[in-house]
Amino acid sequence: MSSEIVKRHSVKHLVIVESPTKAKTISRFLGKDFHVLSSFGHIRDLPKSSMGVDVENDFAPQYTIPPDSKKRVQELKKAAKEADVIYFATDEDREGEAISWHLSELLKPSPDSAKRITFHEITEGAIAQALKHPRAIDLRLVDSQQARRILDRLVGYELSPLLWKKIAYGLSAGRVQSVAVRLVVEREEERMKFRSASFWDLVATLKKQTARFEAKILSVGEKRIATSKDFDESTGTLKKDGIALLTQSDAEALVRRLQTAQWTVSSVEEKPTTAYPAAPFITSSLQQESNRKLGLSSRDTMRIAQKLYEEGRITYMRTDSPALSQEGIQGARHAVHELYGDEFLSAAPRQYKAKAKSAQEAHEAIRPAGASFVHPKDAGLTGKDLGVYELIWKRTLASQMAEAKKRSVVAKIHASDSVFQANGSTIVFPGFLRVYVEGSDDPDAALEDRDVALPALAAGDTLTLDALVPQEHTTKPPARYTDATLVKRLEQDGVGRPSTYASIIGTIIDRGYVRRIGNMLAPTFTAFAVNQLLTKHFASLVDIKFTSRMEEALDEIAEGTREWQPYLKGFYAGTEGFHEQVTAQEKRIDPKESRAFRLPHLSDVEVRVGKFGAYLVKAGGNGNGEDATASIPETIAPADLTKEEAEQILELQKNGPVPIGTHPETKEPIFVLTGRFGPYVQLGEKTDENPKPKRASLPKGVDPRTVAIPEAVKYLSLPRSLGMHPERQKEVLTNVGRFGPYVVCDGEFRSLKKDDDVYTITLERACELLAEEKRGRGNRAKTLREIGEHPKDKKPVVILDGKYGPYVTHGRTNASLPKDTDPESVTMDQALDLLAKRKTKKKSAS
Repeated sequence: MSSEIVKRHSVKHLVIVESPTKAKTISRFLGKDFHVLSSFGHIRDLPKSSMGVDVENDFAPQYTIPPDSKKRVQELKKAAKEADVIYFATDEDREGEAISWHLSELLKPSPDSAKRITFHEITEGAIAQALKHPRAIDLRLVDSQQARRILDRLVGYELSPLLWKKIAYGLSAGRVQSVAVRLVVEREEERMKFRSASFWDLVATLKKQTARFEAKILSVGEKRIATSKDFDESTGTLKKDGIALLTQSDAEALVRRLQTAQWTVSSVEEKPTTAYPAAPFITSSLQQESNRKLGLSSRDTMRIAQKLYEEGRITYMRTDSPALSQEGIQGARHAVHELYGDEFLSAAPRQYKAKAKSAQEAHEAIRPAGASFVHPKDAGLTGKDLGVYELIWKRTLASQMAEAKKRSVVAKIHASDSVFQANGSTIVFPGFLRVYVEGSDDPDAALEDRDVALPALAAGDTLTLDALVPQEHTTKPPARYTDATLVKRLEQDGVGRPSTYASIIGTIIDRGYVRRIGNMLAPTFTAFAVNQLLTKHFASLVDIKFTSRMEEALDEIAEGTREWQPYLKGFYAGTEGFHEQVTAQEKRIDPKESRAFRLPHLSDVEVRVGKFGAYLVKAGGNGNGEDATASIPETIAPADLTKEEAEQILELQKNGPVPIGTHPETKEPIFVLTGRFGPYVQLGEKTDENPKPKRASLPKGVDPRTVAIPEAVKYLSLPRSLGMHPERQKEVLTNVGRFGPYVVCDGEFRSLKKDDDVYTITLERACELLAEEKRGRGNRAKTLREIGEHPKDKKPVVILDGKYGPYVTHGRTNASLPKDTDPESVTMDQALDLLAKRKTKKKSAS
């Protein structure tokens, strides 16, 4: 292709994209007359120090160039002056269109020289077609992006200061993030209101000749046996009459009675079933499946998918259309033919349509790029990148494969007056299941879907009872949201759009409203306070339908059927507008009431949110008529704070700190207290002369009420000095931090392994750990590239891949790479500049 382009064009061409990786990939397909540069994302944005929107002048945005982008802008301006034609080749969505528009506004090319090109995959053929069919920048998409950005800024700048005044400084509110927080909080409230119920059933192991299989009890007499679905979640009682609730004694008595019964097959129902493959991935379904199968957050999934797209491996990853192009269909079908044979192909090519009413369907589904459909084992990928690519590859192939044929069997079995049921399912022809099985958010449903073969049964068959076992079951509270289930809920309710789900979840976590407990999303106590204020005083803003209608309005702006400035004016201005609502409500909101709330399952204590986090208040609880207060450890989720645990936390703080004894060496009193991060021991009292007495967290699982002086002295021995590192000649320390035990030397940390004891670990073992490759909490930090030695101290300057993306590290200083920066393109000068800026910020903050 390159030679064809060179012949066709005899002038200099500048191609501008938003990512260095994308620039590098595109450069492979272009000739020497093409110069490809990256803008490193947005080069203009609303200012961080002010609202940046002139609400009196048609909501005109006051864009500024961030300091980090100024040098890049100058480079782009210089390249633009030397070019005869400028191709704006940013992503084909609202954000990409806006980036191209901002570039055009700054570079000011002549109308004849500026061309907008788009492509849904970065392949040689796609680039060639894009160059043949340039277009103008779509100002409708730009208007929609501007409207969204300004709308979010208006909401944030009006509400966030209100939250600072009424609850705590530093909090924030957002048009979409606050709705997401509400959903997570309401699910936690459901868990608090939940009342568990216990019930029993029977499982029979039966034999027909030598074949064994299981059957569960269905009914006794004329009454169906209760299952978990029959209980009211808020009361723990049965929803309706006429259902038999077996207790343990009932179940055991039934076992004894049925031991001598005759077991006979009363009916057998057999029917063929057909399973169809799921549609190819769209943005939301990729995030959900990646979370279920790979354990990746939505943010990590999109970061990896962005990288795969920019490397030319997959098609564009922000799409809500499950349709495949003809090239995609042909590529998938050819791969199935080559790998599995024609019997595994669907009878005709399959095409899919979006289910969501709001789907734009501007792009095709996410699939392997090009027509070759590179096999995962040949893609040259590893780790999470390989995992995401393999998901996409398998799902795309499965969409064009034959249906799976199954045979299901339901057998009813009578024993005295009781009826049991055995379910069987066998695969007759695997079809698409040969390649791909869709994940499930319900683990119990996944177990029920397992294939179980039953022996050949017929009505009238007599069976032998091999075993009859009573089983106890307890109903479970509604599960907390995961990334997958929250994305699914946001999509169902029309809150946000596929391209925003990852940032929504990332934002509510980053801002302290939600934290991860394993794979689950649990709200913090601060989230409860903020949600209480917003639902009480700004109900429409956190109303799901209202937010969904706002998204529809933004879609209409993108389609050209609505003007963005009148829409913003209708939302914000006037006596009924958002600004006046905030002004009026601010006078009505009592800060004391806003900071306090009660949890449904803890009626006798109040939770308040303060400067240093959440704490409990029990009226008259300290024994002398005054209120008892105690900090709630941040590690406790609201629904997990039991009445007993709340009493324990308050008891530790009752009547102020009381020493459990004195240190045998220093003779100072030792206290057991509870703080934001859980219970801890403290050596000495906190006074003006000793504002920071020595403290040590209690190990996980230790009851603070039982801590004795020997244990407390042991805990207070941390941090321990293990001696000098033999090579670095720096002190090696071991300690317990918020995320567990660790060793540290000269600013480098390593977590202790499972078999290491922080109180007995030796210097030799600590040095072994320090010699291992550095990894972040949860094994998140992965070395991407070692740039070289720092010119001053000769220590390595390294780029790591951490929880929040790539960052450069040197000694104790870490600096995040700018958005869309390719780690492979970072030079030593750029790395040193980022580290220097980070050090300056740290100094100014201190």
